[in-house]
Amino acid sequence: MALTKWQPFQELSTIRKQMDRLFEDMLSRSDRDWMGLHSMGGMWTPAVEIEENDKELILKAEIPGIDAKDLDVEVGEDRVTISGEHKEEKRTEDKDKNYFHSEFHYGEFERVIPLPMPIKTESIKSEFKGGILTLTLPKLETEPKKVVKVHLEDS
Repeated sequence: MALTKWQPFQELSTIRKQMDRLFEDMLSRSDRDWMGLHSMGGMWTPAVEIEENDKELILKAEIPGIDAKDLDVEVGEDRVTISGEHKEEKRTEDKDKNYFHSEFHYGEFERVIPLPMPIKTESIKSEFKGGILTLTLPKLETEPKKVVKVHLEDS
């Protein structure tokens, strides 16, 4: 077995090269990934946050530039599915308009959000204002789990 001399500066150089490659990969990604938009398999999906209090979950989804009529929201006991379509504006006077640069996302999207606990689907409240969808999801009340002490007898 041959002994090799430890060269810490060479290892640091290797780490630096790997970090450089990582940043180069990030910079070569499409613009949508840098605009704070979430991308799943090349498809845009809305950003989501979920808050919890004693009685309910509050789910907020950021869906800018889309009308409520173009959204479809389905809620199950354990998940929320948000889907829709961002339609491109049709302008009659600018039929042959060429864009220099566009970061708008057009087309269909879907996002399935698993919920951390079961909810009551019959009493959901919703609001869509300023591009923010807010769903108030009441928690399903369940009995607390009982713990029973088992006494063991010698036979």
